[in-house]
Amino acid sequence: MKWTRGTQNDDVIDARGKRPSGTVLAGGGVGAAVIVFVVARLLGVDISGLFGGGGGDSSQSQSQSQGDEQQPPKGPDPDAELVDFVKFVMKDIQDTFAAKFKAEGKQYVTAKLKLFTETVDTACGRSSAAIGPFYCPGDSRAYIDLSFYKDLRARFGAPGDFAQAYVLAHELGHHVQNLLGMETETDRLHRGETRNAKSVRIELQADCYAGVWGHEAAGKKLLEAGDLEEAINAASAIGDDRLQKQSGGGVNPETFTHGTSAQRVKWFRRGFETGKLSACDTQTVEDL
Repeated sequence: MKWTRGTQNDDVIDARGKRPSGTVLAGGGVGAAVIVFVVARLLGVDISGLFGGGGGDSSQSQSQSQGDEQQPPKGPDPDAELVDFVKFVMKDIQDTFAAKFKAEGKQYVTAKLKLFTETVDTACGRSSAAIGPFYCPGDSRAYIDLSFYKDLRARFGAPGDFAQAYVLAHELGHHVQNLLGMETETDRLHRGETRNAKSVRIELQADCYAGVWGHEAAGKKLLEAGDLEEAINAASAIGDDRLQKQSGGGVNPETFTHGTSAQRVKWFRRGFETGKLSACDTQTVEDL
């Protein structure tokens, strides 16, 4: 992927090495956190704070969002170039979504991305790097421990810088959903579905929104040979069915929260091929 070094981006908060100061877990306390952790270990990535994540009260949200001063690692930073890459990609993703919103007469409000190490306090509660990247609607922030990218390459078999960019675009896809009120819309349209089934619709739509950004990135000649394949490979690598097979257990569709590998690839491709947010309608279709 072609990218510009030295991008200034105040929406990326580098809090690596900073230890969480709070102990309060929003929206369910320690029991809920344990459940999230266990399920995340099974499925691999990104299930924290996506449904009901903003359930904590405003005082908790405010206190857990404090302490955002930049605190990168002391001495030479082995991830300096990766942080630079993340800043560029985050700016390009949000510029793309802002333009899409403007074209529809809507206002896009930027999200923040917080880089952390091991654990972090959010408006959705304290989270661990073990759950992978996630988005918290309670504070409109995405979170990532950069060590996830090593797992993406080594554990999930999905190397490449565009695969890394896809992960960020997926999380910002959740921000788009938050701005558009898609969680409420999903609940309204699918009252009879299980929470897991609703989650799959939300996750596949975020994959599609990531594809929309990919479409625009390709139009700006940012993609290089093999980049699209990297993103498709990453989407496939973190499908629920594949992750459950890797865990050594049987595949149980009722426990899916993100969709199968085939579904994730399908919806990413739909966004990539159309470049339209409106093409990402996972709410009214029956066949995902």
